[in-house]
Amino acid sequence: MTPTRNLGFVAAAATLLAAAPLSAIFERWTWLIQAAIVVAVVGGAAALSRLVRAPLWGQVLAMLAGLLLALTWIFPGGTELLAFLPTPATFAHFGELLSASVQDMRTYGVKVPDVDSLLFLTVLGLGGVAVVVDVLTVGLRRPALAGLPMLAIYSVPVAVYVDSVPATPFVVGACGYLWLLVTDNVDRVRRFGRRFTGEGRDVDVWEASPLAAAGRRLAVVGVALAVALPLVVPGMTGGLMDAVGSGTGDGTGRPGQGGSPGRIDLFAALSGQLNQSEVTDLVKVSTTEPSPFYLRFGVADELRPDGFRVRVPTGRPANRSLPDPTERAGQGVEQRHYRATVEVTKNLNMPLLPVYASPVKTEDLSGSWLYDPNLQILFSNRENSRGKRYSFDYVRSTFSPSALRAAPSLSADNPVLLQQTQAPVVREVDKLVDQLVKGKQNDYDKVRAIYDYFSVENGFTYSLSTKGGTSGDDITNFLATKVGYCQQYAAAMAWLVRQAGIPARVAFGFTNGSNSDGDTYVLTNRNLHAWTEVFFGGIGWVPFDATPAASVQGSIRSAWAPDTDAPEANAPSTGSPSAPGGVDASAGPDGPNRADKETDAGLAVDGGGPTRQAPLWPWWTAGALALLALLAMPALLRRTLRRRRRGRAHVPTATVLDAGPGGPGGTREVMVGVDADAARADAHAAWDELLDTLVDFRVPVDRTETPRATADRLVRDTLTEDASAATAARLLGRAEERARYARDPLTGEPLHPALRTVRGALAARADRRTRLLAAVLPPSVLLRWRRAISDASTRLVATGGQVRHRLLRWSPRRLLAGRLAR
Repeated sequence: MTPTRNLGFVAAAATLLAAAPLSAIFERWTWLIQAAIVVAVVGGAAALSRLVRAPLWGQVLAMLAGLLLALTWIFPGGTELLAFLPTPATFAHFGELLSASVQDMRTYGVKVPDVDSLLFLTVLGLGGVAVVVDVLTVGLRRPALAGLPMLAIYSVPVAVYVDSVPATPFVVGACGYLWLLVTDNVDRVRRFGRRFTGEGRDVDVWEASPLAAAGRRLAVVGVALAVALPLVVPGMTGGLMDAVGSGTGDGTGRPGQGGSPGRIDLFAALSGQLNQSEVTDLVKVSTTEPSPFYLRFGVADELRPDGFRVRVPTGRPANRSLPDPTERAGQGVEQRHYRATVEVTKNLNMPLLPVYASPVKTEDLSGSWLYDPNLQILFSNRENSRGKRYSFDYVRSTFSPSALRAAPSLSADNPVLLQQTQAPVVREVDKLVDQLVKGKQNDYDKVRAIYDYFSVENGFTYSLSTKGGTSGDDITNFLATKVGYCQQYAAAMAWLVRQAGIPARVAFGFTNGSNSDGDTYVLTNRNLHAWTEVFFGGIGWVPFDATPAASVQGSIRSAWAPDTDAPEANAPSTGSPSAPGGVDASAGPDGPNRADKETDAGLAVDGGGPTRQAPLWPWWTAGALALLALLAMPALLRRTLRRRRRGRAHVPTATVLDAGPGGPGGTREVMVGVDADAARADAHAAWDELLDTLVDFRVPVDRTETPRATADRLVRDTLTEDASAATAARLLGRAEERARYARDPLTGEPLHPALRTVRGALAARADRRTRLLAAVLPPSVLLRWRRAISDASTRLVATGGQVRHRLLRWSPRRLLAGRLAR
């Protein structure tokens, strides 16, 4: 196989390996088989075109023709010639698949079943990437640029996957890209003629190329870092539905009759919308009910260690007859029929439809919309809610506290009890629940004790500024800090109720808001809400909203779940069947938070009393001080070095050589000489300080010049207008020259004052930025650090090379080559 053909084969294989992350999107491997066929045909067409020495544009046309034939054979429209030759009807069929893919991308979520439209779009994209990779790698010999289209493949699962993309497919794709680069470099080395090391010697047959070995090590380290970094950095995962109104990637799977839709992160959707600064209209609803309860669209009833999750819904077409809850109504439960019409705006795009609880009949909905009687939600496997208008009849149920107290507890083998009471084991939560339900004899009193716990009197405060999340740790933190918003109140109450042995779940929907016109309500993203639903035997699911009523626009309270924060005089009577009502519109998410009162009751996560978040200002202060110390280090080192050199310049250069006999009057003759070594050290220190000063003030320094030449150039180019500075510079140059080359160094001259004179002249000449950098970040210190790092790296590489050379003596490849040579 010639090098070009080999490179083309590797380019095709690398394209398939780069597509490995797509396995996180599809349920089955049909896409990979079809993609392998298309990429093989494209690679074969490229090889044939190069075999006949076609120009680059001819190779591109050949690959596009191969792509077209492969797509025609895999996705036939029924009008092809010889099963693979396209006709005009084939192109129309391809256009229909592309149009359907746009809708299916909004409908389906990971993992996606084998849908022809999505398979066609995937295979077409991979075939186009294969063409681009081959052109860049073989035609233009720029394999590094081939990583861009490969990266485009990887960006698809990153954008739509529910959780973080698995690391293994990324490693596979990275290995394909590295394989492509290695093959291209091997081909270039072969064309060059021989391999050699950095020392200039040839590489033996048994010895790997040092450059190739270094490249392999760097590749392994790079891939390892690329995989490990997202695992250690928190917050690098996202949900499928980051925003309800975004309209991007918020689909389900294909449930059908008991199918498996993709998960929707309703908690992330809710927190994202509530924290948006803009108010967006989402739903317009008209109802015949005077005071309707919340309009709901989703339910999260599967509690895992990482929080509540949406369970896969199952159901039957919603345009048929639906279950009527009035057939099983008990004593103390009042049920009335109403009718509502909903108009969904273009800002709400999801596979769920907002409805009031217990719909019994729908109109203007196709058979693709299904109803789950257990979750009481409308969902679809083919359509989305954007722009939908529909009507439905529903049953509004109200309950008296006495009826709920009389509701029997579920049997131990009841499927609802088994499924809806599962909860993670947390000792602090168990202790809190036991304390709250102690002495309660029925399910309703237990639920009311938990419901009443989430009150302002117990220290709970509504706030949108807290971190969202529904994992076990987040709920525990919320119970400890008692600061959060509706999704945390709903999830925490559902968890506590489950811990008490009573089925509970979290419901999502809209409050009534404050923008109403008679029986019509315009609901915005600020009306999105979450609450708790509790299951009572013989009655069904009953709503409880533990979020402070004054903090939520359009909040509704009832006789069985009154406003615990309202004054006693305004509390609804327990005998009334219902007491719905709105709350002052001025009290909303943007209003002031309720006062946080201190109480002794709380969740002691650490075994003590109620915990509070530690203040952050000490950490910020410590971080700021550490940053300032780090920034000040170069200046401190420069000042220390200058002071040390200045001290050396004051060392006496005279020394006693001999003491003669005493003369008249008892005096002795002392012979004083010059300490040459000290004088040379003084001159060297002064000269080094001068060079560092020149570097600090960005004056060019040539280390190959003599001291006199450097001093003359400094005087000529920089100190022409300052005679004293010029004299001082020549003095320093003469002292260094004498210290280097003369037998006797220069002594008795004031070197330190000369340095101060030159530095003052350079500072006066420099601009403000140069003076600031010379004082704060001296370039001479930074240059010294760079040289030290470079020297250390060179020594490390040299030491590693020596160790490697010694180890290679015992290399099996070398020993085998030597034995074969004998």
